[in-house]
Amino acid sequence: MTDLTTTAPAVPAPRTAVLDDAHAGDIHGALGTIRVDDTAPRKGLSAKLRTLLAIVGPGLIVMVGDNDAGAFGTYTQAGQNYGTGLLWTLLLLVPVLYVNQEMVLRLGAVTGVGHARLILERFGKFWGAFSVIDLFLLNALTLVTEFIGITLAVGYLGLPKVPGVLLAAAIVVAAASTGSFRRFERTAVLLCAGSLLLIPVYFLVHPGAGQMAHDFVVPGLPKNSQLSDVMLLIIAIVGTTVAPWQLFFQQSYVIDKRITPRFMRYEKADLWIGIAIVVIGAAAMMGFCAAAFAGHAESGHFTDAGDIAHGLERYAGRTAGVLFAVALLDASVIGAAAVSLSTAYAIGDVLGLKHSLHRGIKGAKGFYAVFAGLVLAAAVIVIIPGSPLGLLTEGVQTLAGVLLPSATVFLLLLCNDKAVLGPWVNGRAMNVFTSLVVAALVTLSVVLTAAVLFPDLTSGAILDIMGVCGVAGILALGYAETRRRRKGWAPAGPVDRTGKENWRMPPLERLPRPLVSTGRRVGLTALRTYLFAAMVLVVVRVVQLATGN
Repeated sequence: MTDLTTTAPAVPAPRTAVLDDAHAGDIHGALGTIRVDDTAPRKGLSAKLRTLLAIVGPGLIVMVGDNDAGAFGTYTQAGQNYGTGLLWTLLLLVPVLYVNQEMVLRLGAVTGVGHARLILERFGKFWGAFSVIDLFLLNALTLVTEFIGITLAVGYLGLPKVPGVLLAAAIVVAAASTGSFRRFERTAVLLCAGSLLLIPVYFLVHPGAGQMAHDFVVPGLPKNSQLSDVMLLIIAIVGTTVAPWQLFFQQSYVIDKRITPRFMRYEKADLWIGIAIVVIGAAAMMGFCAAAFAGHAESGHFTDAGDIAHGLERYAGRTAGVLFAVALLDASVIGAAAVSLSTAYAIGDVLGLKHSLHRGIKGAKGFYAVFAGLVLAAAVIVIIPGSPLGLLTEGVQTLAGVLLPSATVFLLLLCNDKAVLGPWVNGRAMNVFTSLVVAALVTLSVVLTAAVLFPDLTSGAILDIMGVCGVAGILALGYAETRRRRKGWAPAGPVDRTGKENWRMPPLERLPRPLVSTGRRVGLTALRTYLFAAMVLVVVRVVQLATGN
């Protein structure tokens, strides 16, 4: 543990929008401490390294937490069914991961207010309520998939299912309920280190490094495969790698850790560390599954992550199977903790509840009640005999894919709100890239919704949907540019970023009301209509499958 105590004369800080007074003060990270009055510049490699160690946590945890039970299933399916032919999707997702998470860590450090609360304040009660209810329901279902992963892992390891699931739930609740942010983060970082168990599995199976390197940088589609099946798996990879809960968790966790804009560079480094671990773990899973099952009857016939462990044992030895199962158990536990915390943070932010890991149970009863209630409910659902676990997993992946574009749209709008971010608002290049990401996510969301509603959707129909979405995007862009020219609006000039290291968002009641243009109002209405219709149709389809109709 490091303790950075070098100080300089403190400068009185202006009043900010921080909603919970536990969110202000010293940074007590898993690997170090930074005093609130430590404003000295970091000079020299040693000082910078100690600062990084103290800051590491939010980016690492949110990224490794995203390599959860659902991700294990998706990546191993890609490797078992298509070899290493889809490795290139991971490379394309790296900038998407970074841009999305960089924007929310910037929002957290600059505003001191959670994602759901900002949506409520800047876009109205409907979207605020929608974001929280949507997050609550989707995260509750996602938690079920985490405990499904736990059942698969303990089943392979020969442990009893019910005690194993309940013990895992107790560990998740206990780790976050001590009233010490540092103790939770140390537990979480230890679990993050457990994800590295995938690396020895890779070396035990020893897939061809040359072929993997080629497939990682050269895009292509697996030969002798249905385009529709491959497209849906690619969408699943996107959905499991860029999930809505990540946005809410990272922003709130950055706030709870008390990270301010002056440490932005270190938090970005933390994020890159997390992204590197995620990509390495995902690539390792695709690689060792491709090598282990190649030439065997199981190739192309993925079932679940539990069977992956058994297959690794058959073709690479018992050690490989055990290490994979332990890594799955580890990933499911950290995923359960992060997903449930993101919900508790959001509800606490919107309802004005005390919501901080710095507080004990007595000091934040509502926050911990939501957190523990979600975890225990998911655990109970999984151990109930006859629960439709497979359908729940499918429903979660589908709803996450459907709802992700809306989360990214609001993220982009907030990061262009000068009242919220001041000198930290997006630049032009960031806006162009993020707009392209949003367009791609909307297209994938529409394809995924159509595929769930129409299981026999052909490859040609998928390409037609993508083409229609592309044309619609071009028309929307043309309309926006035409309207700008007709109104005589000048393009946005460069942003004055002077003194941004010390700029924080003022209290919410001091912010001017945002001006909502006709185009934005029409766009949000269209988004609302699409989301409502897609969610209803997906739920109806899942219920039909559950009832055998």
